[in-house]
Amino acid sequence: MNRSSDILDTPVEYLKGVGPARADALKKELGVFTFRDLLGHYPFRYVDRSRFHSAAEIRSDAAYVQLVGRIKDFQKAGPPRAERLTATLTDSSGSIELVWFKGLRWILNKIRPDVDYIVFGKPAWFNGKYNIPHPEIEPLENRTSGVAGENLQPFYNSTEKLKSRGLDSKGIARILRNLIPAVQGHIPENLPQVLLREMGFITREEALVNVHFPSSPDILNQARNRLKFEELFFIQLDLLNHKMLRTEKSKGHVFEAIGSYFNDFYHHHLPFELTEAQKRVLREIRSDQKSGRQMNRLLQGDVGSGKTLVALMTMLMALDNGYQACLMAPTEILAGQHFATVTRMLGSLDVRVALLTGSTRTPERKKIHLGLQDGTLQILIGTHALIEESVRFTDLGVVIIDEQHRFGVAQRARMWSKNIIPPHILVMTATPIPRTLAMTLYGDLDISVIDELPPGRKPVKTVHFYDKDRLRVFGFIREKIREGRQVYIIYPLIQESEKLDLKDLQDGYESITREFPLPGYAVSMVHGKMASPDKEYEMQRFKKGETQIMVSTTVIEVGVDIPNASVMIIENAERFGLSQLHQLRGRVGRGADQSYCILMSKYELTHEARRRLQTMVRTHDGFEIAEEDLKLRGPGDLQGTQQSGILDLKIADLVKDEKILRLAREKAIRLLETDPRLEQQENKPVVAFLQSMKRHRADWSRIS
Repeated sequence: MNRSSDILDTPVEYLKGVGPARADALKKELGVFTFRDLLGHYPFRYVDRSRFHSAAEIRSDAAYVQLVGRIKDFQKAGPPRAERLTATLTDSSGSIELVWFKGLRWILNKIRPDVDYIVFGKPAWFNGKYNIPHPEIEPLENRTSGVAGENLQPFYNSTEKLKSRGLDSKGIARILRNLIPAVQGHIPENLPQVLLREMGFITREEALVNVHFPSSPDILNQARNRLKFEELFFIQLDLLNHKMLRTEKSKGHVFEAIGSYFNDFYHHHLPFELTEAQKRVLREIRSDQKSGRQMNRLLQGDVGSGKTLVALMTMLMALDNGYQACLMAPTEILAGQHFATVTRMLGSLDVRVALLTGSTRTPERKKIHLGLQDGTLQILIGTHALIEESVRFTDLGVVIIDEQHRFGVAQRARMWSKNIIPPHILVMTATPIPRTLAMTLYGDLDISVIDELPPGRKPVKTVHFYDKDRLRVFGFIREKIREGRQVYIIYPLIQESEKLDLKDLQDGYESITREFPLPGYAVSMVHGKMASPDKEYEMQRFKKGETQIMVSTTVIEVGVDIPNASVMIIENAERFGLSQLHQLRGRVGRGADQSYCILMSKYELTHEARRRLQTMVRTHDGFEIAEEDLKLRGPGDLQGTQQSGILDLKIADLVKDEKILRLAREKAIRLLETDPRLEQQENKPVVAFLQSMKRHRADWSRIS
């Protein structure tokens, strides 16, 4: 290990101004263990301290202001336990009030008469005038000019525990000012020189120094662009390198034949003509399966786009070559739905299919285990039960995982290890993934997209109504039920909550049964706290048409396919995320009749909630909705990615930095094309940094 690594790996307690107590807080609150970690705790905002305002031009919409003047007229007010201190700052244009709620004695001892002070803070409007609560104060004579980072003040994320240790934003900046001189000259470069010249980047050391204490806005932009690029570049390089190595090492079953199972199904059992998108995806899958490499493909397709049909035809390719196949879904409802759909599609085709879930009884379970081991059971559909040790296949050729983000990495890996030669893997999602997220999260997978609806499907008409329109909505429900259609009504809560002013399912069920007392009208109710048999009974009643209205929570978000249900009403739609609204809307529009989605909300909406509902009304494009969701929520909340580790971005932003991401991926691909094993001398810094990334990412000893 070289001296640079030694210094950067120094425990943070050995930095001047830190010590054991502060180091412990930094570790627990920010995950900062070493000099390297602290250097990577970037500011989230900068404030220009080069400009001075006058008291007369202060406005409440100003983020921060800086003034010079003299402070006088101190006054205390309020009861002893809630005492506050006010003072007046006066300059040549006028005056403004300063306010403190704590540290009063310290302030009174610090301020000297007839001295010019620099005052910095965020203005507020109170009691008909402006004031500045808890301003930063320093004597004008102490101000130094021309010092790097003096004019652009960095602001750092902190926590209450850190603040209690003196490590608020300003405290973190102080210890970073101690760190920079200690590490300067010891920060190694991590990009090849040819790439640095091509991109016109400053050195890594210059970027890290100037991202904390920039000498000018221009150098700050250079620093941030350089650090964003390298962050995304190394994520892409790691993913692409992993994909390349897996392609080389992971031999896959070679499916040479397209035989009687596939052809018989295609010519005699196909439920509808394949769309061009489905044909394209099947060609991509076919190419993977005969390549001799293990297929690892992500299939994205909007709700109702025909992914299950593609999955079945993929499994039939395995059967034609003498292998077994399985399909794993995250819930019993969805697994049961897939089983029903697959057996219906296969019709009289001689294929043995079974369903295995947590509810499968022991005698049936034993028959399934025996059928798998003697090879007579060809397709197994199920839930997490498929990964149990007792489930053993004769020769598993294809694994299909639906709504794959709902399974953990370890669960998926156990499925892959069910064979000596790893089976081909197709993971599917009905939640469209934004391009930038797919590139970053699934950059090591090949990606296929079904971007067409099957023939005869009509887009769902979506409208937004307020609570005051409820009678009009009830009239619409009656009209559709008279036409023979069925209706879903979705609620965010099962029972009334004292804390949340939301519609609840129990009250909704009573209202609906009161509103529709006519003969021949019946209502089903389903929610997550019901026992599985009761839930299944209610769903079957609705499916058979014995009930006309299904009152439910989001338990029906996936896995319910009832073509006759053509109306979806979502109560308190403002409380749902875009992705969930899109999934719920996908429960209707499954048949040839025109379907409707009615979004009900209260009148007072936040800007973000209104934007979500407007997006749903405006578009049916799942990918456009996913992009908007990414902008509104950020990547951490989508697809459960906050648990993935790969999206712990420190400075890059997947929404704002899409161009940088594309460029970083392009450069990573080119680097691996010219030096696949990263053996060239000029790429040594890249290798060293990749190894460092892996070393620090896998440091489980840090978890207490």
